Amino acid sequence: MTKMMDRVMEQTIDKTKPILVTGASGYIANWIIKYLLEEGCTVHGTVRDLNSEKSVGPLRKIEADAARGKLKLFKADLLDQGSFDEAMQGCEVVIHTASPFLVRGFTDPEQALIKPAVEGTRNVLEAVNRTDSVKRVVLTSSVAAIFGDNADLKKNARGYFTEEDWNFSSSVDHQPYSYSKFLAEKEAWKIHDAQSRWHLVTINPSMVGGPALTQYSQSTSIDTLRSLGNGKLWPGVPRMRLGWVDVRDVARAHVEAAFRPDAEGRHIVSNGEPTMLEVATILKNHFGSKYKFPFFELPKRIVKWFGWVLDSSAKPRFVEQNVGHELKFDNSRSKARLGLQYHPLEQTFVDHFQQLIDDGMIR
Repeated sequence: MTKMMDRVMEQTIDKTKPILVTGASGYIANWIIKYLLEEGCTVHGTVRDLNSEKSVGPLRKIEADAARGKLKLFKADLLDQGSFDEAMQGCEVVIHTASPFLVRGFTDPEQALIKPAVEGTRNVLEAVNRTDSVKRVVLTSSVAAIFGDNADLKKNARGYFTEEDWNFSSSVDHQPYSYSKFLAEKEAWKIHDAQSRWHLVTINPSMVGGPALTQYSQSTSIDTLRSLGNGKLWPGVPRMRLGWVDVRDVARAHVEAAFRPDAEGRHIVSNGEPTMLEVATILKNHFGSKYKFPFFELPKRIVKWFGWVLDSSAKPRFVEQNVGHELKFDNSRSKARLGLQYHPLEQTFVDHFQQLIDDGMIR
């Protein structure tokens, strides 16, 4: 323990050195870059296509609005070995956010999720091993690496999930996205533990909501809130709890993890576990009856019988292991070590839904 703390305390980060953010065009990465630029940092950001206006345009606007700092973009791909080397040169901190985020719409989870998540993490961290300037890696993981199904909580003696827990119930056939996050973080710690120069900090957010900095952002949380307001889930929803957190808090957690000398280990970043109906009720109380918000909870047997019609990922096993089960996370480490002060979830949902309206995604 003493050696670990000495190692952590030695890692003072020079903010004048560039900071690499992989997957720069992503929902969370946009906010991380915004905060770094506002602090006057130089940011190296990677995107898959430097000619894509959807990726590059919003990043240039973020840079212009920040009026501080400097953003330099590089082309890199998770499965292209060596493609992160140039962007990493001279960086003391690497914030690795790039990862596939798909829970549906694929036929081969190994190719769509697991390979890019694990090999992508390996490629980035092998580049870190080749780059002597890097002192710290901040990895965007997920609570999906901590648990797989809500029913897993019944086997937890504490009655809530902490950073000590690992997902034991997901597989390539059941919850493959969660399985990919579990495997990717395990791979990261394996590579980290095999060396002694750089330090690893992981951020493990739950479902991320709140306003995006581009209308092109895509995520399951955006799809969920849109479904709650466009009638897809009307008139009833399953009694299912989801962990939620504001994207601005997730981004702030990454920035704090990058610079705080005592930041180490895993950090659950989550701010509550409301049911889907509770989220819908918050939105209805603010936006009124103009939108088709669900107003009751469906019996579990109905969800099990007909859930797959609305969502191909809602298979009977998923429904059985998640609908009607409690869920609870301990976020005290994120508050103590990273100094997080969370946005109220009501603000998160309202700000997010209002943006969906403004962007024409809900009518």
